[in-house]
Amino acid sequence: MTASPSSAAQAAREHLAVRLRDIRRDAGLTGEELARRCGWSPSKRSRIENARTPPSDADVRDWCAACGAADQAPDLVAANRQADQMYVHWKKLHRHGMRRAQDEVLPLYARTRRFRIYCSNVVPGILQTQAYATALLSTIARFQGTPDDAPEAAASRIERSDVLHQGDHRFAFLLEEAVLRYRIGPAETMASQLGYLLAVMALPNVSLGIIPTDAERQMWPLEAFYLFDDRQVSSELLTAAVNVTAPSEVAAYAKAFGEMSKGAVYGPRARALISGAINTLG
Repeated sequence: MTASPSSAAQAAREHLAVRLRDIRRDAGLTGEELARRCGWSPSKRSRIENARTPPSDADVRDWCAACGAADQAPDLVAANRQADQMYVHWKKLHRHGMRRAQDEVLPLYARTRRFRIYCSNVVPGILQTQAYATALLSTIARFQGTPDDAPEAAASRIERSDVLHQGDHRFAFLLEEAVLRYRIGPAETMASQLGYLLAVMALPNVSLGIIPTDAERQMWPLEAFYLFDDRQVSSELLTAAVNVTAPSEVAAYAKAFGEMSKGAVYGPRARALISGAINTLG
């Protein structure tokens, strides 16, 4: 089995720590001397070098400067940021509200040509109506205890959905049937949201599959994940966003998406499931 994304992030931090230790040793410095040059306590140097405390960008630069290796700082800062972005807690990402987090992913959506998106819990953000998005994001903010700017964040999320209609983008969506039944907001919000799914299915660049609850599973249900071309996977956990770029892990998610696609229904059968969910709303 492959390592979990959180353990992969820790492995990246450990690799960075080894590189920093090698730089110190190549400079002929003891740990105590490096700490003195950086103005740190010896314990801080030890925590960084043993990957117990992630260094800041400034810490990396100070370390390299103290070792006479300032030229290596840019690469190490980039590696440090990549490790930090692998596993980002939602409360940190949303500490100033959710609008900023929504805006930050717009460039990623604009440059991606092939989207493969699987959701087992809620309608994917790119397919959400503004009312559904507002209800969902407000609930998230309340649970996390972060600023509730749901209307503004929802507006940004709707702006993101412009890629459905602009440019050369292709979309394959897989939704568990339960997504159609989970009530987000009042009945009219859900009915409008499900109706929008029916409309989106008519787009020539969109494939929308529903995995029936009684389908024989080729893959067990997973956390929601977004596959951007073959470059990156973003997975949404309860407490954190996980970003994976290692080719072997991206390939594993692509394989899972393919396996789950085998149990999905499309076209009229998918429409029937969506319409059935609308009818239960009364």
